[in-house]
Amino acid sequence: MESTRTHCPYCALQCGMRLSPGAARPVEGDAEFPVNRGALCIKGFTAAELLRAPDRLTTPLVRDERGDLVPATWDEAIGRIASAIRRTQERHGRDAVGVFGSGALTNEKAYAVGKLARAILRTRSIDYNGRYCMSSAATAATRALGLDRGLPFPVADLGEAGAILLAGSNVAETMPPLVQHLDRVRARGGEIIVVDPRRTATVRAATLHLPACPGTDAVVANGLLHVLVRDGLVDEAYVRDRTEGFEDVRALVAGYWPERVERISGVPQRDLERAAHALARASRAFVLTGRGCEQQSQGVANALAFIDVALALGLVGRPGSGWGCLTGQGNGQGGREHGQKADQLPGYRRIDDPAARAHVARVWGMAPESLPDAGASAYEMLSTMGAPGGVRALLVFGSNVLVSSPDATAVEARLRGLDLLVVSDFFLSETAALAHVVLPSAQFAEEDGTMTNLEGRVIRRRVAVDPPAGVRTDLAIIRAIADAIGEGGRFPSDDPRAVFDELRRASAGGPADYAGITWDRIDRDRGVFWPCPSEDHPGTPRLFESRFPTPSGRARFFAVRHAAPAEEPDAEYPLVLTTGRLLAQYQSGTQTRRIESLVRVAPHPVVEMHPAVARPLGIEGGEEVTVVTRRGGASFVARVTRDVRPDVLFVPFHWGGDRCANLLTSPALDPSSRMPEFKVCAARLEVSTHVPPRGGSATRS
Repeated sequence: MESTRTHCPYCALQCGMRLSPGAARPVEGDAEFPVNRGALCIKGFTAAELLRAPDRLTTPLVRDERGDLVPATWDEAIGRIASAIRRTQERHGRDAVGVFGSGALTNEKAYAVGKLARAILRTRSIDYNGRYCMSSAATAATRALGLDRGLPFPVADLGEAGAILLAGSNVAETMPPLVQHLDRVRARGGEIIVVDPRRTATVRAATLHLPACPGTDAVVANGLLHVLVRDGLVDEAYVRDRTEGFEDVRALVAGYWPERVERISGVPQRDLERAAHALARASRAFVLTGRGCEQQSQGVANALAFIDVALALGLVGRPGSGWGCLTGQGNGQGGREHGQKADQLPGYRRIDDPAARAHVARVWGMAPESLPDAGASAYEMLSTMGAPGGVRALLVFGSNVLVSSPDATAVEARLRGLDLLVVSDFFLSETAALAHVVLPSAQFAEEDGTMTNLEGRVIRRRVAVDPPAGVRTDLAIIRAIADAIGEGGRFPSDDPRAVFDELRRASAGGPADYAGITWDRIDRDRGVFWPCPSEDHPGTPRLFESRFPTPSGRARFFAVRHAAPAEEPDAEYPLVLTTGRLLAQYQSGTQTRRIESLVRVAPHPVVEMHPAVARPLGIEGGEEVTVVTRRGGASFVARVTRDVRPDVLFVPFHWGGDRCANLLTSPALDPSSRMPEFKVCAARLEVSTHVPPRGGSATRS
């Protein structure tokens, strides 16, 4: 059968695939797409099963007088939403209506969500789930380098390196097709160094493991810097010519001698020194960060400390070298560029910049002063739900906030207290099950649009199959809401190509400039890298080659003195809990938990613990246990393994209900990025009396 070239619906690699929904083998990797070169992970290969899931939403649902969700017409559902919005804003003010977006939305939909909030609803209350993913790295990159683009170089550059440091990322499970580039490094005798409290699949494929305790990432980075300074390994010419602020860093890291770093972090002195020398010795090297070090109340500081390492080695902007962060969600990059963030306008413009406001207002046909100011971050917005002066009505597009937010018990109570909760999704997620109105939306293979992958490459998502009868795209839903509240003129079309052309105009001249990117160019060139200010511009695969977009043109060092996490272990909670992903599941699991072959691989969440933790409690592996933190408890099947530090528990975050990892996590926020501290909190284990589910990998290893 004829196949359609499109991209995987999951992570930010956005692997190229060929999709033939009616064929015996509906998904194949696209060998011509340079990011994955035909490789796909188990999630990508099974993605077509989402299109025929039996519990797919195909009609709007509204909550009746008995409290049940019942089928409704589109006119009834949209009318109910419009009436509730008008009523809420009349009684409580414009900001009482909130909008919560997603890093899974296409660029066109992310742009439309931001425009809905600011031009139609005129509310400050908007943010998105990327706040839980990329905000710390984005803040750090903007401060140090002047611009945030996950990888400021093509993914394929990684394969040419002599050494790569991965801090807090398990790419072998979260981005398996990327591993082929690491394999090329290792095959040539290069070093792959991984900072992680667990011996993950990525660690097992690495040459060096730095098993840092969660919450000590900046200590490790400063220890690496100490060795670089002590042993004369700093690229002094690069530091002199292309950076500023290094002397403060040089003075600070004098106090992070390797013996002290080992005492705080658990990373052996000899391994720290080996890592520093491997990075310095390589003619080409990369420092990459992931959620492990970023999803913390010190996430920005951690990312800045690793950027310092890359700058001290002269890597950033050098061909075949650099610093980058491994963006998580499918459109985590584009999703944070075009107006979903609480403090941003399209084109990655700051909402408090008068020139930026004037430009976007001109595109939208409104006065700059009528644009709302910056609002609260994602968790802070959710924390106001139902409170005086807070959000009373919430519109959610493509996000399962109940499962993905920290301190989920408190979030559930606030969601239940809303006057209006609207959720647009493919399936009845845990959040949608609480909604007053549920709107069935189109999936990845049922809509056209663009995505921006972790390299800043703008690519095309293409229709391969028609959506089920009764399902609409999010663009059509947003336009219908605008029409119903009398602002339809601001959404003249729900055609994604037309919306993208407006996005190009709105982004023109901004840091993330898409003005020169067209759908035809994307099709011809297999993607175009931003910034691309004109149609005759080639795009920008590699940033920072000649200067940094800072006032001085130089990159900036930041002296990062490490701080303790918001919670540290004590007598009542003696362990450190950290969370993460599994190979066969994704994000909140709304999609992957519906695919039988993925469920067979990971049928339920396990809690990994070291034998030294399990033995005193009589835990052998396979029994159900409860992890308890200061916010409550959640149930998991025990997995006893030496692949985790003796002071650490690990749980995946892909499940809801009483197995939701975020029932446990801390809502402490980074002071700059407002990222919650998903990766570090104090915990204890209790032996449960529940009967464990069958199957799964809960054995010793």
